[in-house]
Amino acid sequence: MSPEISTQIRHGALIITFVTLSALLVYTATYSHGRLSSASFSSSFFPSDLNHSSAPDSSQELEQILKKASTVNKTVILTTLNDAWASPGSILDLFLKSFKLGDGTHKLLKHLVIVALDQKAYNRCRIVHQHCYALVTKDVDFQQEALFMTPNYLKMMWRRIDFLRTVLELGYTFVFSDGDIVWFRDPFPRFFPDADFQIACDRFLGRPEDMNNSPNGGFNYVKSNNRTIAFYKFWYSSRKTYPGLHDQDVLNKIKFDPFILNIGLKIRFLDTANFGGLCEPSRDLNVVCTMHVNCCIGMERKLADLKILLQDWRAFTSLPSDLKNQSIISWRVPRNCSLDPVHK
Repeated sequence: MSPEISTQIRHGALIITFVTLSALLVYTATYSHGRLSSASFSSSFFPSDLNHSSAPDSSQELEQILKKASTVNKTVILTTLNDAWASPGSILDLFLKSFKLGDGTHKLLKHLVIVALDQKAYNRCRIVHQHCYALVTKDVDFQQEALFMTPNYLKMMWRRIDFLRTVLELGYTFVFSDGDIVWFRDPFPRFFPDADFQIACDRFLGRPEDMNNSPNGGFNYVKSNNRTIAFYKFWYSSRKTYPGLHDQDVLNKIKFDPFILNIGLKIRFLDTANFGGLCEPSRDLNVVCTMHVNCCIGMERKLADLKILLQDWRAFTSLPSDLKNQSIISWRVPRNCSLDPVHK
């Protein structure tokens, strides 16, 4: 064999060895990365329902769901539910039913994202709705009903505030609605076009800019911008300044803080004539957009009064136009819930 041929064979062998080792390294890295991604993902989602081998991380999953549900101007409707509120015949069914019975609200369902706080709520959401997101909080069981001001209730409320901050950071404006709110009309025409943060009230004093209004965190419209992101970070961090209080009571503290003025956040409080509740019901069914079963503790009581609200709405919508304008029908609630000062 000539020296030239021998040299060519050695060169060829070296090339084959290099290619083989490179392929092995790529395979090993890919396999390791796949295992890492799967493990990381399973800590953020409910693993029994998702394919780990091809699953994105939680922020990617959230962004994909928000994108599918959003309007053309990146606005979504959000609600959070656990198993106690999502089981058949419970709060979730009445919440969705109101969208179907309301005036111009059925179309809004395609923009609604249900945020499930436990496995069973997530499973039920996937049966009854198209946009579901699984939000897990480590070492906390949100499956049972979280009674007002219990440790689990406080954790649930603060987890919600932190999650909503994430939605804003992803660039999405949102309407957040508690599940124990029934929707009777499209609320968007009633929102102030130039406000950053708009919130419903337990008690409305007559002027939307009056900071002495009593806000209710169960319904708000928040635009995604630097001011609202900074505000939600401040709101969440203030839980440490006021330990033992829930998000709504802390909001009542910080709404007077100079920080709000410094960041230029424009807050507006929504009139209970349009966004009512059991604390202060909307009296005119011709203008009501939503009704909240607030000032009420206990799911069975909430369910009973929610059903009455839907019955009253059906009775109202069945009236001829001239009788509707005479306001001959009013709410028969609260019946099972008492008008106590408790917000939830």
